[in-house]
Amino acid sequence: SVSMFLNTLTPKFYVALTGTSSLISGLILIFEWWYFRKYGTSFIEQVSVSHLRPLLGGVDNNSSNNSNSSNGDSDSNRQSVSECKVWRNPLNLFRGAEYNRYTWVTGREPLTYYDMNLSAQDHQTFFTCDSDHMRPADAIMQKAWRERNPQARISAAHEALEINEKDSRVEVVLLASHPSWLKQRMDRCATAYILLAEEEATTIAEAEKLFKQALKAGDGCYRRSQQLQHHGSQYEAQHRRDTNVLVYIKRRLAMCARRLGRTREAVKMMRDLMKEFPLLSMFNIHENLLEALLELQAYADVQAVLAKYDDISLPKSATICYTAALLKARAVSDKFSPEAASRRGLSTAEMNAVEAIHRAVEFNPHVPKYLLEMKSLILPPEHILKRGDSEAIAYAFFHLAHWKRVEGALNLLHCTWEGTFRMIPYPLEKGHLFYPYPICTETADRELLPSFHEVSVYPKKELPFFILFTAGLCSFTAMLALLTHQFPELMGVFAKAMIDIFCSAEFRDWNCKSIFMRVED
Repeated sequence: SVSMFLNTLTPKFYVALTGTSSLISGLILIFEWWYFRKYGTSFIEQVSVSHLRPLLGGVDNNSSNNSNSSNGDSDSNRQSVSECKVWRNPLNLFRGAEYNRYTWVTGREPLTYYDMNLSAQDHQTFFTCDSDHMRPADAIMQKAWRERNPQARISAAHEALEINEKDSRVEVVLLASHPSWLKQRMDRCATAYILLAEEEATTIAEAEKLFKQALKAGDGCYRRSQQLQHHGSQYEAQHRRDTNVLVYIKRRLAMCARRLGRTREAVKMMRDLMKEFPLLSMFNIHENLLEALLELQAYADVQAVLAKYDDISLPKSATICYTAALLKARAVSDKFSPEAASRRGLSTAEMNAVEAIHRAVEFNPHVPKYLLEMKSLILPPEHILKRGDSEAIAYAFFHLAHWKRVEGALNLLHCTWEGTFRMIPYPLEKGHLFYPYPICTETADRELLPSFHEVSVYPKKELPFFILFTAGLCSFTAMLALLTHQFPELMGVFAKAMIDIFCSAEFRDWNCKSIFMRVED
């Protein structure tokens, strides 16, 4: 019956069969390739692991694995969580004056929802406290920081300022009838000015004016809460909030001065801020200071800042590692020649510069492609992942000009940065000067960076098995379709012969099984 059915098939059937299978496998290949480029994994593999493996009973080994590897896994998990922590970008741009202008010109959104949501959480943490509901303006701002719509946030800030303006007329009565914690000027709301400066101001000059108004309000609130901070936990929390507000305002004012070309004034403001609040290292003001000092070409001052913050006990960053490499490269880069170095060998100063570059590249291997302009830059996000592509973008966006200003520095980087990878052939398992490279950076960077940016991945991933399999299947079926179209009779005979062989093999297996069953009987 099979042979009769095969004899009725024409060569057109085989052409249609192989052509359809080639088309389907080609579509699967295209989808797999797109999914791999977007998410860094195979869709078929992910579905297999997520859905098919539990059905096949491949997840019931938790008890045995947990008892054997609980101690080692806890250390590695703790390390991966700390290394994959998302940090506030100390050099983040202004939304209204910079990010929104980019959107108006290009029509693209430079910030992701995940990034803006993290900023909203930061604002609620730094700019609010438990006693805000007792003051109408602060209660409105507490809700404003949670709003997703930018226009709603701006309207809430204006409403808070209007309420303060109305309440200022009865301030004397309030001060006489309320407890001492209400003794703040109710005609000023520093956080409202901050929101307007960040999101409504369309130029840096406008943002600076609003931040100066915020400074007047924030400084008065800080001084009053400083006198009352020891009167209870409520006053202490309020003083902590006022401190965060004041530090944020002064730092942004220094950044406005830096943007407007008043670099020396910005440096003075940053130094004063670091002296006044030496314990607030969470803002990483020293990275703003390093960038401003490099703009002034005050390399001795840069070295002094690095001597304080480039310490083994302090967390590293791309700014610290690559600035240290730039200073050492500056001493030898103007006379460096790869041909001369290969003949006579590296001098001590050149060796120190190369080691500093290798150290920086090991910490963040994504930066050199942006400094060497092998990869296009985008606007940096508001949050970065250390050792990730987001940190590399944030660093190169502001420091590329400083590397170009040092003669020969980019040439030295170009000649030596790839040598780092020979020292760490397995970066995910063992590092040289730092911990092994975290495997979670790609996932976090895809959440932080916009979709139109191609995320840099390190180490480079090999193509998944299913992409190679579908590529081979597509090529094989396409070749069969072409051969069947060109030689229909010959391919028909070949197909019939293969099916006959398969059917005869199946018949032999069935015959053998029946004979064994008879013998057993």
